[in-house]
Amino acid sequence: MIKIVDSKLITGAVKDLFIKANTCLRPDILSALKSARKNETRPKARYALEVIIKNALIAKKKKLAICQDTGMAVVYLKIGQSLAVKGDLKKAVSNGVALAYKEGYFRNSIVNDPLIRKNTNTNLPPIIYTDIVPGNKINIKVVAKGFGCENVSKIRMFRPTDPVSSIEEFIVDTVKDAGSRPCPPIYIGIGIGGTLDKAVALSREAIFRPLGRHNKDKHVAELERSVLKKVNNLKIGPAGIRGKTTALGVSILTYPTHIAGLPVAVNISCHATRTQEATI
Repeated sequence: MIKIVDSKLITGAVKDLFIKANTCLRPDILSALKSARKNETRPKARYALEVIIKNALIAKKKKLAICQDTGMAVVYLKIGQSLAVKGDLKKAVSNGVALAYKEGYFRNSIVNDPLIRKNTNTNLPPIIYTDIVPGNKINIKVVAKGFGCENVSKIRMFRPTDPVSSIEEFIVDTVKDAGSRPCPPIYIGIGIGGTLDKAVALSREAIFRPLGRHNKDKHVAELERSVLKKVNNLKIGPAGIRGKTTALGVSILTYPTHIAGLPVAVNISCHATRTQEATI
């Protein structure tokens, strides 16, 4: 039997998710920041972490934006094949984004043309990804992606003969080149495999994984741990003022790829990694 979901429910869910994402720091991120503060030995770095944590607590209490750059809205929809949406799905998602940014008093950061650059004044359009899955539910994941960290993300098309050490070097060099610009401590999402666009999509999805969890494949999990250690050895530190914690975590997702290719995408997310999820 097909389950019918009114598009208004989707609008409401998207609105609530973006308001929460922009005002309530993820518990795993907040916990990692507190651990970093506890382990930090440099006074200035510890103070930077204290300010970041205090900012997050104030934002949640007063329902204010964690960061002035409230990002571009990205929405992932996993739609059950036994579910039908009553109404216009794309419009429902867009309406939810518009309501969230209006009711939350969030900055409108989207321009209608990448070259002419006139603000849409609604933070629309969002970027929407859809996937059809078994079942009769719809899973909604959202991310508010600021561009301080987006602008330092990178992709490289490696040769299949390139060693894993070259991939590690590329990731670490990406963080080194970024320096303080992505507002560290950062969360690093990495996509390996597929095509150029699939690797980038994987790197974005990777940041939804809670900190502390690793890829189920041991060799990939080992790469996550190795990259995190090397990145933190850069000692860029909180806010880029030197310190023990440059990154809070590394999350890698992989996908089968062509015999002649090895795409690797690095998606850097700032300390205000703003993601939320709900299922209808």
